This record gives sequence, C-alpha cells and structure tokens, in this order.
Amino acid sequence: MVRMGPDVPLLNEYKQEFFWKRFPQTVLGGPRFKLGYCAPPYVYVNQAVLFLSPWLFGGVGTLLCQLQLLQAVYGALLSGVLMFGAAAGVQAVALYAGRQSGAVERLGAPNILVDEEEVEFTHCASPETVRFIAPGKRFGLNVVLHTVLAGLLCGFGTWYVLLGRLTALYGSIGVSLVVFVLSWVTLCIAEYSLVVNTATETATFQAQDTYEITPLTRPLYIFIFIVVDLADRFSGPVPELQLASQILHVLFLFLPLLWALGILPPLDALFLWGMEQVLVFGLGGSPMSSNLRLLLMFAVSAGVSVCNYFIPSTLGVVLFSTATGFLLSLDLSQVGTLCQACRAECRDCGLRRGGSPPPPLSNTFGWNLGCSEVLLYLSLLLAALAEAGLLHHFLAPAQPPILIKGPQAPVSYFLLLIFSFCWVLREIQGAYVFGGLFLNPLYPKGMSNVQTFKQKNRGLFIAAAIRRVLLYLVSPFALIAFLSMDKSLQQLHGVSLSVGFTRAFRVAWQSSEDALLQIIVIIIVRLAAGNNTLPGWDNLGTGVQLLLVGLLMDRLTQFLAKLKFTLTVLVTSWTEKKQRRQSAGTLLALNASLGPLLLAVVTLSALLSAPLLPLFTLPIFLVGFPRPQRSWPGPVGTACPCSDSIFYQQMSGSLASALRMAFARGSLGPLAPGSHFLGRFQDRMVWIMILERGYGYCTVNIKGLELQETSCHTVEARRVDEVFEAAFERPERLGFTQGLNLHWANALTPCAALAVRVYSDARNVLSGIIDSHDNLRKLQDDFLKALVWLLLRYCVRKHKGSLWSCDEGTGIGGRKSQTSQRAQTTGNQLPDTIVVESKVSSLRFRQDSSSLTSLGDWSDEDDLFGPQPARRTVALVTAEAQSGHTVLQTGASLPGSVEMDSLFENMAISALQPLQPLGVGVGMPAVDKGHNPEVFKESPGSLRQLNFSCPQSEVFNLPTGWRTAPLLPSRLLQLRPLFPEDWFRFALSQLGPVVQSVETSEDMTKALKEDETLRDLHTQVALSCLVSLGAESAFTSPSYIYRLYCGDVPWTEGLEWLSSSKELYQLALRAFRFSFKLLFDQASLGPMESPEEMFSALEEYERDWYIGLVSEKGWHDSVLQEKPFLFSLGHDLSMGTYTGRVLSLQEQLVQVGRLNGEGVRGQWANLSWELLYATNDDEERYSIQAHPFMLRNLTVQAADPPLGYPIYSSAPLHFPCL
Repeated sequence: MVRMGPDVPLLNEYKQEFFWKRFPQTVLGGPRFKLGYCAPPYVYVNQAVLFLSPWLFGGVGTLLCQLQLLQAVYGALLSGVLMFGAAAGVQAVALYAGRQSGAVERLGAPNILVDEEEVEFTHCASPETVRFIAPGKRFGLNVVLHTVLAGLLCGFGTWYVLLGRLTALYGSIGVSLVVFVLSWVTLCIAEYSLVVNTATETATFQAQDTYEITPLTRPLYIFIFIVVDLADRFSGPVPELQLASQILHVLFLFLPLLWALGILPPLDALFLWGMEQVLVFGLGGSPMSSNLRLLLMFAVSAGVSVCNYFIPSTLGVVLFSTATGFLLSLDLSQVGTLCQACRAECRDCGLRRGGSPPPPLSNTFGWNLGCSEVLLYLSLLLAALAEAGLLHHFLAPAQPPILIKGPQAPVSYFLLLIFSFCWVLREIQGAYVFGGLFLNPLYPKGMSNVQTFKQKNRGLFIAAAIRRVLLYLVSPFALIAFLSMDKSLQQLHGVSLSVGFTRAFRVAWQSSEDALLQIIVIIIVRLAAGNNTLPGWDNLGTGVQLLLVGLLMDRLTQFLAKLKFTLTVLVTSWTEKKQRRQSAGTLLALNASLGPLLLAVVTLSALLSAPLLPLFTLPIFLVGFPRPQRSWPGPVGTACPCSDSIFYQQMSGSLASALRMAFARGSLGPLAPGSHFLGRFQDRMVWIMILERGYGYCTVNIKGLELQETSCHTVEARRVDEVFEAAFERPERLGFTQGLNLHWANALTPCAALAVRVYSDARNVLSGIIDSHDNLRKLQDDFLKALVWLLLRYCVRKHKGSLWSCDEGTGIGGRKSQTSQRAQTTGNQLPDTIVVESKVSSLRFRQDSSSLTSLGDWSDEDDLFGPQPARRTVALVTAEAQSGHTVLQTGASLPGSVEMDSLFENMAISALQPLQPLGVGVGMPAVDKGHNPEVFKESPGSLRQLNFSCPQSEVFNLPTGWRTAPLLPSRLLQLRPLFPEDWFRFALSQLGPVVQSVETSEDMTKALKEDETLRDLHTQVALSCLVSLGAESAFTSPSYIYRLYCGDVPWTEGLEWLSSSKELYQLALRAFRFSFKLLFDQASLGPMESPEEMFSALEEYERDWYIGLVSEKGWHDSVLQEKPFLFSLGHDLSMGTYTGRVLSLQEQLVQVGRLNGEGVRGQWANLSWELLYATNDDEERYSIQAHPFMLRNLTVQAADPPLGYPIYSSAPLHFPCL
C-alpha cells in the first residue's frame, strides 16, 4: 500500500454518486427516485402511488372512525384488509413479471457494457418496470408472511395514530394533527420496505441477507411501539405507561431518522445483543464465543432463574443458586470434548489392537477434564454448599437490618481486606500502574533474555500466586458467606429479588473480581449510611443492588473508554500533520460548539453498549447500532491464509500457555470479554481477543497479521515498537518525568512480556560465500561425504526396519510434535526421505513418481494452502502436443530453468532472460543406448553377484537398480580418486556397531572396513550420482548451485537413470543440501577439523534441521512439527543476490499490550458501515491509512473476513486460568 496524503478523498467519484443514490432510498424505505439516468415519469409516479397507498387505506379507516360510522377497531380492521389485498396484488404482479422477464432473459445474452442498474423501460406495466419497482421475494413463505404482516401493520398502525387517541394523549388538536401526519410517513416507509422493495440499511450486520430478514426490521420496531400503546389502553390508569406512551408517540416520528443513521440494530444483531446483555447483567453469565453457546447458556440460565422463583424454601434457593452458579460458571465445553473423546476411543478401540491412545494436548492441570479436575470441582462445590447452607440456617435469622452489626459485619470487613490485597497485587504485575499513567518500578527492566527475565520476575510470581489463592479460592467463599446471611433473602419470592440473587450467587464464581468490586461498593454505601436507612435503595434487596451496580460500572467503564477514544480522534486530527485534513479546523470548531451534543452521543452509545462510530474515522461521531461483543456475525476462526500463516499456527499453542499464566497472575490487567490485546515479536503481530470468561478458564481468539508489511503497516508497527521500548527497555533508575507514560494517549498500553516458543527469523546475504572459489571447490568433496553418510544410514535404517516408520517426517529427519502426530493419518506409508520439488526434464519421471512430487502434484487434502498450479516442462508440453492437445506454451519452463524463491515474490526465471552461461537449449540431446557398445547397460537380473568378504556387509548392500547407471566404466574409473575412502571407513566404523552385537562389534567393524566389494559398490553408486547431477567437475557457478539446491537438475547423461530411482534421487538431492549447509556453516564458523566433527554435524542436520525451500510442503510441516532449526536458500531477484534464511525455535519474549477496546469497536463499526453500506472498498481509502495513535491500519487488518484480512485466526481456545 502506498501511503497518500491526508486529503485523499473519503469516497471516490463513482462511490460518491453511488452513495447519493443509495442514501435517499434508505431514508424513504426503498423508493428509487434518484437513478443516475433518464427514466420515464411513470416510474416515479408508480413508486409514489405505492408509497402513499398505506396512508390512503389508513385514511379511509380514520375518516370513517372520525365520522363515527365505524368503531375504532373496525376502522383499523378495514384498513388492514385493504392493505392486505394491495400487498397480495403487488406480490402477484411481481411474481408474474418475474416469470415473464425470466423467459425473455433466456433468449438473449446480457450486455456487460451497460450500467448494472440501468433498465430499458417500454411501458408502465412492462415486466422490466414491474421488476424494477417491485423485485418480489425469493421464498414463497416470505410472500405469505410479509403480506400478512403488511395488513397487520396497517391495521394496528391506523389504530395507533387515530386522531382521537392522539388528542386524548396530548390534549391538543394541533399537536395531534402534526403527530398524525408525520406518523403516517413512518408507517408508509415501513410498509414500502416490507411489501414493495427493501432498501439497504445503514445498520448492516450480515454481509448478505440470505433469508430476507431485512424487510422485517422496520415493522418490528413499529410493533414494539404499538405493544406499549396497547398495554396502556387495556391495563387501566397506570401513570408510568401513559407517560411512556406519550414519549413513544413522539419518538415514533423520529424512527426514519434513527433508521437512516443506523442506530437501531437489524433483527439478528438485536436478538444476539439482547440475549447477551440479559445473560451478563441479568443472569450473571458471560458473553459466549459462539451464537449457539450463547443461545444454550441463555436458555439454561433463564431456566435456573425461573426455578428459583418457584422454590418455596429460602434454604433451597440458596443451595440451588450456589450449585447452579458454580456449575454454569465452569468451562462446559470440556464436558463435550470429554464425551467426544470417549466416543472416539470406544469407536477406535477395536482398530488400535492394543495400541496406546493419542497423547493429550497438555498434561498441565485444567487443560483437560480429568480425575484431578473433577475431584477439585466436586470438592469446591461441596464446600460451597456446606458453607451456604450452614450460614443461612444458623446465622441469617440473627442478621439485623443494619450492616454494621450482626454476623455480616466481619465478613464485610474481610471482603474489604481481600479486595485491597487483590487490587495491589494485580497492579504490580504489569508494566504500568494506575491505569497506565506511571511505570511500575517493580517490573523487570532491561530484559536481555528469557532466563534473566524469569529470575528478576520471581518475586512478582510469588505475589501473583498469593493473589490467585485469594481471588479464586478465598473470595468466592467470602462472597457466598455474605450473600447467604443477607436479610433480603427472606423476601425472595418476587421476580426482581429472585433474578437478583440468582445473578449474585453465579457472578461470585463467573467473575469473582468483578463481583468483589460490586459488593465492595454496596458495603461502602451501607457503611456510609450508618444507622440511617435508605428506603428506595434498601427495598431493592442485595441481589438487585448488585445487578444495578454491575450495570452502572460497566457503562461507566465504557463511557470513560469511549471518551478517551473521542479525545484521541479529535486531538490527533489536528496535532498529527499527516492526519490533518483541510476540514480539520472546521470539524474541531463544530465539535467544540456542539460539545453537549457530543457528550450526549458518547453517553448514549455507552448506555446502549453500542460502538461509538467515527464516520470515515474523522471527528464526526455517530452512535453505531448495538451488537454482540464479538462485533462480527460469523464463526470465530475465519482468516485469509497464506504461506506465512504457519508461523502463527505454530506459536498459538505456546502463546496460549503463556497467556494462561499471564491471565492467572493478572499481569494483563482486569479481564473482561471484549478486551483486545496486541503482541509483537520481530515482524510478527498477534491480535488477541477475549471471547468468554468463567471460573478458572478463559476463551480467546488469536489472530495473526500479515508479515509482508505495507508502508502503512510499517508506520504503525514502528510506533508499536516505540511504545513497547518505552515500557520494557528503560533504565534502572527513573526520575518522575521518566516514570510517566508518554504514550498514554495511544490506543496501546503495554502490559507484560510473555515467554513464548517461537521461531526467530534470521536472513543473511551469501555474497562472499556462495561465490567464493575456495568454498565451491570444497563443495564437491562435502557432497560425496554427505552422500556416503546418507547411503550408509539408509542401509542401517532399512536393516532395523524403521525406514517406513511413522515416527519420522517427510522432511530431514526429526520427530513430530503431538499436533502433527494427531493430524497424520497415513504415517505408515511415508518413507523417511526428503520430498523435494523437482522440475527434471523427464516425462517418465513426471508420470511415475509418487514420492518426488511438485506443488502441482499435491492433493487438496495434503496441501495446507490450497491447490497450486502444476509447472510444465518442455518434455511434458511436447508429449501433450503429440497426443493431440493444443498447448499454450506461455511461461513454460525450459529444460534446466528454475523458479527463483525470492524474498519479495515468486517469479519464474523463464519469464526473464535465460541463464546463458549454462548453455541450455530447447531440446534434449538424444542418447541411443541400444546401439552404443561403450555404454554400460545391464538389466538388474544380469548384474554380477556381489561377493562380500564380511558377512555383515550384506546389511550395507544397496538396491540392485542403483548399480545400473548408463555410464562408461572408464569414466567412473577416472573419478575414482574423488571418492572419500577414509571418510567411508570412518562412517562405517561409526554406523557398523549399530547393526552388530556387542561381542563381535570390534572384529566385524574391522572386517567391514576391509571389504573391498562393499567399498566398490558405494563408490560406483556415489560417483554415478555425482555424474548424473552434473557435478563431476568442481562447482563454478552460484546459479548452478542454486538450481541443484532447488531440485532443478539440468539434463545430464545419467539423469534419467537417477530420476527413475526415486529414493536414490531424493538421497542425492538431500546430500547436496547437506553439503551446502556444511559450506554455509564452515564459511561462518570456520572449517571442521576432524571427521568426528563432520559426523556430528551431519547427525545434527538429520535430527534437528530441515534443509530445503520455503515453498516446499516439508518446510510448512516442519514448522508445525516445531523442528528446532530450518534452513533455506533463496534468490533475491531485485538485488541479484543469494540469501540464506535460518529459523531457530527458542523461547523468546513476546511483548503484549492492551488496546482500547472501545476504539477497536468504533473503528470496526465504521469499517462495517463503510464497506457494507457505502461499498468503499478502495485500497487507498482514507480510513485505512496509517494512524500512529489509533493503529487504524492494524485494526482494519484484524477485522474478520471479508472486511478484514488476518492471515491466521484460531478457533476459540479454551484454557484454564487457575
């Protein structure tokens, strides 16, 4: 992304025209009076008639009622019947026109050059005109449902705005007339959107309205108003209802404005938001990580509250509330996981035949529901029930109404003490104290490495352990003791008191820290009142008081966060030069002059728990529609994966373990669902969102942002680094000014550094290494040594029966992690050999190879990142042409061409200038094997029998086909001096004892080393591979080395033989990669002095390294399997240099900070409005440009697809926090 100036247009010209056509349609409910092209007058007249039809039908009923010809009920019924008939007629005509136009459309092809909204009208009743005005419904059920609702809406609406009713409410005919006229405008807008054509709503939650729910949104809100009016009519004289009816009749007039501004949520968002608010503040639960979990938890929690209302005994209520509150606050997903695991084990027990079950995710306490966890939970439950029952039975009757006396008094002071300790111990855990204003002097400074950090942090660990015991074990029991002895339990059989105590007993477990703070507020109020009574407050009861305090504190917290976000947007729009638009001064003056209105907008958004929407991220603030805390309707875990996603996938497990400890210690501050955190390590950005919170567990979603940073991403990443450096890399001693948080206004507040096992990425330019003649001359010798070692190891593994073991991966050795063991389903079919991408110019190799596959040969199931197009060689293209296929040879690779693995992008070198020094032609030279008597050509059956002098030599015998290279014996004889005989004997002495008994080990090893037949066999195979790879002379070209490393072997005389032996071909390429890694290490660290050192290095490569290409599947698998080290050779086309990339798995410190959650929600609300309604998908739009304070670009990236584009997003991760 190229950063543009602050005055980049908010909407481009096309989008501006589109917006000003769409917005009037939204305001009026669907009529399209602004088309952007000429249309006949009857198009506008027809829409106007349909728009005013409900008013006409309602006017008939109103007139008959005013003339006292019909009663109000019958007048409303007449209006409803007329509207029902008209709606049915509109739907019938729309259905008929759809069928007619459908038949016409099948006759001709559409003109793609015509504007998509332009329609050719023929006459006022043509199918095109009807479909333009009334497109019709997609589902037959909606045709019936919407038609019936249209009649009901018109009938009840007529009754709702009868002049007699309005005059009775307001006592003025003039006011009644104004309300009557404007109310019918609202009704006409709702009827048109329901029956004729539905406008796109500014309050859009789903990207697509699959089931046509949007037309029901506006009628639903009107029915809510009508229900309140009906309650006032039939409930008798209730002053509160009459006042509410008067206010709602006035608010009814402003419904079109609220719809146009997008303040009222659509039905799906309203339903989810309402359930979430009731569950959290009314029933003591938590927001859920999925819609299904939210629905189930809401139903169960509501059922508990209803049961409490009907339980006759207060002791039964206390015991039932304590038990259900504790059980519902646990991570119930573990029960489902346990049941699924049991079913899977029962299903697979017959297949395992005595095998051990798969290992669990973690053996740490709490990760899985096992015996220890069940025992702990059962013990806590029994202890809580015993405490609540005994205290309520013996001490509750002795509690006086005044708090400062009786058995509740000592518990109250004890709770004050616990709260003070917990707050202090939590504050000292983070990098900042007092809301991020001051640096924490106790937090470790100058963190050089993980071990030093852990040692310096040991004291804070002890304080965190004390806090954990107080918060998770002592605090819930103290809260239950306080509630069990409360006097208001004697008046429990009221709806409010029943709901209040159901919530109180649950929130003591669900969120002990919040419950502790809420009950401290109540205790302080009672202590402040002393012996005096507060009639209005005391009559509510402790349960309802806790409910109100919890709601008030949540809204106050939201208000302060929204206010900080508002001030950040206002101030930075002027102070940041790159954010200062020409209109900045005008907007600031307007906000200053309308300060009370701005404060009212912030307050309203906080009261509704709705996001504060900065329009285009400018200081123009609107109230977004209320939505769930997750902000997005889709399931958690959707992402836009790419090749870099594996790094986030690898670190997510270790990061979850680190977060578990950080949450338990309190080093990330108070935890609440909807909190957002940002983690930073090298070039990686991790976005963490808390989805769910309960007793001893937390559910989070981890997202990974792109690694290939754009200019906007780089600007914000640099500011993130500055914020973290100011917090974690500070001097030992700080003055007062240095102790202040100079980045307090930033959206990011540093919290803590977490030790996480991640890959450290180091990239080196190989100039002076790969082009050094001394290094290139040594490469040939190292290649033969590596190949000899691999051949001997191949024989040893084959003898021990582990060649096809599933314990080894398809990369360069090593063991798989538990995750990869669970994911592997065909482990017993994969050889322990490297699988490389090869573009060898051999058609038979292309067709027959099953192990040596290219990216295009992988199946969709095996490929992590989707199917890749197969590369084509000239041999393959020629074969296709001969078989009659028409071949387009654009971009086809020539023999010996290579696709460079760039650090910046992947480009085929065949698209550039060919590699002239290699002298590669278009065709391959023909080799007539049958008529050349000098060529060594024997079938495997005609080869001479090998007579080994040592019986153990048979273990190191190689397959017969590996001795059939079509090479002249004299040629191999000339190369015989290149074979490292001393190294062969040394490797044999090291590997020989592995396959021998202890008694005969020394003698057999000596006999093996003296077996000339065995030595000649390995010499022939090794030198044949050397010639087949074109390496018989010393390597002279870095480009040739790179080609061999990539597996793009130019044609040689023995290449077809080598490629036909798949395992040998893989061993040869593997040996070459090992030899290049030896070259790289010796150039960096110095030459190897002894054979033992080289043998140890090769063993380390086999055990701990993956040496290959970034684009290979083995690279991706090795990252997920957590290989300790990975090495790759690359070519930077832009710089013309070769690069080496080394990944090292080690424990590193990942810096984590808390983001302003309301700022994130506000920017996401603007993103949803801007893309779903204004369709402003310009990649250079203003609202996606870098903002160092708001982190605007990173926030947009972290949104769920299709609006955002995180490259990794985990499924909801449930982990323990005890």
